[in-house]
Amino acid sequence: MRKIKQMTEIKKNNLVKAFKALRPIPEKVLEVIAPPYDVINSDEARILAAHKPLSFLHISRPEIDLPVGTSYHNPEVYQQGLKNFKNLIDKEILIEEDIDSIYVYEISLGTHQQTGIGCIASLDAYEHNLIKKHEHTTPKKEQDRCNNITTLNAQTGPVLLAHKKNSDLKDMLSEITIHKLPLYDVEANDGSRHKIWRLSNTDTLQSILALLNDMDALFIADGHHRSAAAALVRKNKKAANNNHNGTENYNYVLVVAFPEDEMNILDYNRVVKSANGHSKKSLLQAADQFFDIETMASTFKSSQPNQFGMYFQGTWYKLELKPTHKKAIDPVKSLDVSLLHDYLLEPILGIQDERIDQRIDFVGGIRGIEALQERVDSGEMAIGFSLYPTPMNALISVAEANQIMPPKSTWFEPKLLDGLLTHLIG
Repeated sequence: MRKIKQMTEIKKNNLVKAFKALRPIPEKVLEVIAPPYDVINSDEARILAAHKPLSFLHISRPEIDLPVGTSYHNPEVYQQGLKNFKNLIDKEILIEEDIDSIYVYEISLGTHQQTGIGCIASLDAYEHNLIKKHEHTTPKKEQDRCNNITTLNAQTGPVLLAHKKNSDLKDMLSEITIHKLPLYDVEANDGSRHKIWRLSNTDTLQSILALLNDMDALFIADGHHRSAAAALVRKNKKAANNNHNGTENYNYVLVVAFPEDEMNILDYNRVVKSANGHSKKSLLQAADQFFDIETMASTFKSSQPNQFGMYFQGTWYKLELKPTHKKAIDPVKSLDVSLLHDYLLEPILGIQDERIDQRIDFVGGIRGIEALQERVDSGEMAIGFSLYPTPMNALISVAEANQIMPPKSTWFEPKLLDGLLTHLIG
């Protein structure tokens, strides 16, 4: 009973709260904003940050300021990031709020628009599974983010959260975005538009927080490594602090929470380096056990669940899972990423663990189906697979069942920007 009462108190009182953000001065915001650190590689970051000394990439990907080939987890990289971070603070390009605030964050891309709340979320709630996960993390990536947060004494990349839709919250946010001028209104390199409104010392702020804190749970959509790293940093700081009382900034993680019905998931596709000894004929024969197969005249993008595209030796095929192999009950096994793995990648191509097998790679849907074909035609990869996007309700079903999705199951678009909001944890 005591544990249930403790979890209820966390849920009702301390899922999220306001904070004093470190943010760019409005007149320099366009020079600061950057894509998330984990959607571009070092070479792409160097190009994007060229001749942009204020770009947040100098903080999130500081290896770009060191010799080409420097590993991102080299200790010098984290120190370079700290130097660059302090430089923007010392020059007052980044300024800290003087009062706790929350931030209405609207993103639009094409016809898509979503509006959420920037705040900080309780790591107690995270550890009690009230902020729910759906993915495993890899130790190397988790340690990288831990090193980054520890060195900067700050969380610089927000975790993307989802929450169940709430009409009262939606109405409050609409009132703000329609009738108030935003603090920031910027366009990113990918064409996405980001608007932010600051709320502090208002009844609306308290009402918004109350609605979020009254929810049964929040769901990590993107940012499992950031969340896990923040929890690890908290553990270390708590152990080193004899006066720890639970209110310190390191007990929280930077988040932006959006309603689940406004979020946009794209396909997350696969490319495989070898056909595991199969010829075209033997591969199709093996796949025919599980799929109805149709040869296509051009690139094929899946239009419904249980349907896959396969590109092999210059030809696209549509693979439709046979009804006898559908798994409608289990929230994980019924996912298209699971079905492709269970019926083709593992039994036919020999790929057992997609997290560690070097023969498979993943291509976010934002890069287009053509990117799959190009990687196969170049000879780098042997086979490309296109998938139908994982639905948002499937993600929530998996998280609510306390289960874990296969790796690279979801690609959220548009992405949150780095540099707009930072949480200082010192």
